[in-house]
Amino acid sequence: MANPRQNRLLARLAPKDFNALRPHLEAMQLPLRHPLEKPGRRIESVYFFESGIASVVAIQSNDTRVEVGLIGCEGMSGVAVVLGNHQTPNSTYMQVAGAGHRISSDALRTAMAKNAGLQPILLKFVQAFMVQTTQTAICNARSLLDERLARWILMAHDRCTGATIALTHEFLALMLGVRRAGVTETLHALVKRGLVKSGRGEVTVLDRAGLEASAGDSYGVPEREYRRLLGR
Repeated sequence: MANPRQNRLLARLAPKDFNALRPHLEAMQLPLRHPLEKPGRRIESVYFFESGIASVVAIQSNDTRVEVGLIGCEGMSGVAVVLGNHQTPNSTYMQVAGAGHRISSDALRTAMAKNAGLQPILLKFVQAFMVQTTQTAICNARSLLDERLARWILMAHDRCTGATIALTHEFLALMLGVRRAGVTETLHALVKRGLVKSGRGEVTVLDRAGLEASAGDSYGVPEREYRRLLGR
C-alpha cells in the first residue's frame, strides 16, 4: 500500500499538519511524460513524489527547452502554490516514471491557512529548490560539460533507488541544454573512466565517489542546503 510518509517532505511534517493533508492525498502512479504543470495554466494539483523524477523545464518563446530543476522523493511540485500563486511559466512533467500522492491546490491552500506549521516546512523545500535552480544557472555558465553531466547523474541517483537510472540521451541533452551528440561523447568519456555504465535508455552508477570528484564544485550546494533546512 502506498505510504505518503515515503515522501521525505511529508515525513518531516508534524502529525497535526500531516493529518490536515492526509484525507486529501490521492495515491497514484506517475508514468513517463505525465504532465504535472503546464506553462501559463492554472495549477490544479500538487504532487508529493515517492519515486521517479519530475523535470522542471524552462521554455523560451522559440520553444527552446532547458531543464532547470529536478524533484523526486525529497520534495513536491507546485512551488508557485506554496508561494501563494496559481501558475508558472515553466513546464513540469515526469522524466522518470514513479509514484506519489496528489492533492488539489485548493485543498493545500486551505490546509496551509488553517495550520500555521504547514507552510513554513513547505517553504523550506521551496528555498532548497530555488538554490538548486540558481546552482544550475551557475553550472551552465561556468562548468565544463563533463562536470555538468556528472552533476545531473548524481542528482538523479540521489532520487532513485539502486544504481541504475532510466536516463535516455534525449533526457540528458535536455538536462544539459546541448545536442545529443555532445551528450554521447561526454557520457562515453565517463564510461571509459569507469564511473558509469551506459545501456539502452539507462545509466548505472559504478563509482559514486569518482562522479562526485568529476562534478567538483558543481555538485553539493543545493544538497547541503536541503540537509540544513530539512535534515537528512
